[in-house]
Amino acid sequence: MNGLVVAAPRSGSGKTTVTLGLLAALTRRGLAVAPAKSGPDYIDTAILARAAGREAINLDAWAMSPGRLCQLASGHAAGADLLLVEGAMGLFDGAADNRGSTADLAAALGLPVILVLDAERQSQSIAALAHGFASWRADVKVAGLIVNRAATTRHEAMLRRALSALDIPLLGVLPRRDALSLPERHLGLVLPGEVERFDAVVIAAAEAIEDYIDLNRLLALSTPVDREARQPVPLPPLGQHIAIARDAASAFLYRHWIHDWHAAGATLSFFSPLGDEAPDPSADAVFLPGGYPELHGQTLAAATNFHAALHAARDRGALIYGECGGFMVLGQSLTDKAGVTHRMAGLLPHETRIDRPRRVLGYRRLRHASPLPFPAALNGHEFHYSSAHHTHGTPLFTAADALGEPLPPMGLIDRNVMGSYAHVIDIT
Repeated sequence: MNGLVVAAPRSGSGKTTVTLGLLAALTRRGLAVAPAKSGPDYIDTAILARAAGREAINLDAWAMSPGRLCQLASGHAAGADLLLVEGAMGLFDGAADNRGSTADLAAALGLPVILVLDAERQSQSIAALAHGFASWRADVKVAGLIVNRAATTRHEAMLRRALSALDIPLLGVLPRRDALSLPERHLGLVLPGEVERFDAVVIAAAEAIEDYIDLNRLLALSTPVDREARQPVPLPPLGQHIAIARDAASAFLYRHWIHDWHAAGATLSFFSPLGDEAPDPSADAVFLPGGYPELHGQTLAAATNFHAALHAARDRGALIYGECGGFMVLGQSLTDKAGVTHRMAGLLPHETRIDRPRRVLGYRRLRHASPLPFPAALNGHEFHYSSAHHTHGTPLFTAADALGEPLPPMGLIDRNVMGSYAHVIDIT
């Protein structure tokens, strides 16, 4: 169960494209590659899973305990030839408290780093950049380099000469190809099913990797995933039978939740609010994950069977919990970016609007004293452009940022119905 981490000095260096190309190229060789993403990003895991043809997981060095990280990584790598982890932002970029970087994850798992260097607008200076990153932390090994976006063969020769002074293998130099890019939306990259040419981009990236990267040498640099003896504390299930919303408006669900709930013996069933489906009437808990409800306001407003079933679940005492987009759906109304207001389920006393000029983003330290069957102290994150208005009632969480600085209370709770903008990741 060997692994590698793909990282870069900064965002925008091309590590996602390189990771997609590596996943597809190695899969075309007949290897089973288990993909993972550093940090809390849901969308990148969907993209990596599509390229690898198998499930991807999140590995979050800020929110997850070392035991959770090692259990997830080793379990995910079991049966695969390689665990390939895509980093987030720059290699050493973490939260405001300087924790949770891709480097922290690589150190926790004992995995070497393949550093993707963007050659655009530089030549010999790239060697100083690589040297600085490779020597910054003794517990993080930069085992190989991939150079991206070389402009010409002359430019490539200059880059190779400069990097030859370092004792780090150069695995290859990729030429600049404008076709190797994916569109973005307000929450980042769009989901792969929404990109008509996604598969074509992945194929082109795989061909570039096969043409320019020494894959045999890359595989030889991989090392075994570290195992942690301490077992993590699992996240308790919301109920004995949990009905989970799953469709394009409710797509953000961490895989380790499913693992924990299955291990606890809970029954899981799935339904589509966009299909006007009702949660299983025998469920004693309903979970509405985050996603893109603002893109489907009209359809959700017309889902009267779904709305009625949520009210029936509340009235029979089932616990109903919504995160971010799910919290928006539980409210009275949702006003989209075009200013059109859509009726929502009406189970919590708030209205949401896509009206923030900047996204709300960051890790959250959460505490609660509610019927939510999670421990009182939780780690999570927040990432949205909407805001809640006309709220009244009891907040679900007290909250602080990564530094522990207090934030306004989050969410609402009304008897057995509750939700907030926070995505819970793990137990503190």
